[in-house]
Amino acid sequence: MNFAKNCELSLIIPCYNEAEVLPLLATRLLKSLAALNLSWEVIFVDDGSVDTTSQQLAAMHLAEPRFKVLSFSRNFGHQTAIYAGLSHASGQWVGIMDADLQDPPEILSSCMEKLREGYDVVYAVRRKRKENLLKRIAYALFYRILKQVAEIDIPLDSGDFCVMSRPVVEVLRQLPERNVFLRGLRAWTGFRQIGVEYEREARAAGETKYPLKKLVRLATDGIFAFSTLPLRLSIYLGLFVLLASMGLGFFNIAWRIFGFRFMGHTAAELPGWTTLVCGMLFLGGVQLLILGCIGEYIGRIYSEVKQRPRWIVRETLGLAPQGEDRVARTEP
Repeated sequence: MNFAKNCELSLIIPCYNEAEVLPLLATRLLKSLAALNLSWEVIFVDDGSVDTTSQQLAAMHLAEPRFKVLSFSRNFGHQTAIYAGLSHASGQWVGIMDADLQDPPEILSSCMEKLREGYDVVYAVRRKRKENLLKRIAYALFYRILKQVAEIDIPLDSGDFCVMSRPVVEVLRQLPERNVFLRGLRAWTGFRQIGVEYEREARAAGETKYPLKKLVRLATDGIFAFSTLPLRLSIYLGLFVLLASMGLGFFNIAWRIFGFRFMGHTAAELPGWTTLVCGMLFLGGVQLLILGCIGEYIGRIYSEVKQRPRWIVRETLGLAPQGEDRVARTEP
């Protein structure tokens, strides 16, 4: 097996059931990478695909040994697949892009130009999305909320598509967390960073691998990993409810004592069960909201302290096993 030697550019591409798009992806990658005029490798991370993705990746490796493959034993998730790729990347620069060609490989040349100017991270900024209106609104809202609540500066409308220098990659590889939000961690590392705008295309083929459930999960990972504001909001909300309850209590006492009319009625004309029930429901809802917020943080603590392997490797093609890999079977 011709294991990876150090090259100038490593490109990591997570794949999950991407059989329909792989032929076009390979063609465009070869053309774009050839234009860069440097040594390169592409690490495809097969994230437990159940279609013919693994077979196609094996054929692509045979045809072009610089196409290398890391296959998981099951689906471990997009962000985990990226981290596994980072652990195997040998390049002086390391890029990340999705397989669906919404991230065009043609702008890698623009990214490399910025890196040669002295930047350590060049991330792609989505100037325009060719997706349905609801999803565009949801993405725009999420990034703006995240920017307001995060304790670091996370660029607006920037995804995982980027190219990084080796020092940044080494820092990312040392981070142990399992609930990963890469674009946040990338910003957290610091270094010199700059964005390159591009127009995000529609998928070249196949269906999205990020349905609403996964998008919500990614959004919560981003918010809870980089902000303690939800916990502080719980305190503020609790204080507000306490003050509102005290105010309502004083009002009811005065209403009963002085017998004035409120909304056409005196306190004696209306039994107090309505106020009692409404107050209980309101306070119960606030308590559940606060407990849910705390539960999100506790759930992430629970996930971290178990210290299970972040991924399990089924086989590799063109790559040597790394220390963090848990290997079920490695290609000889």
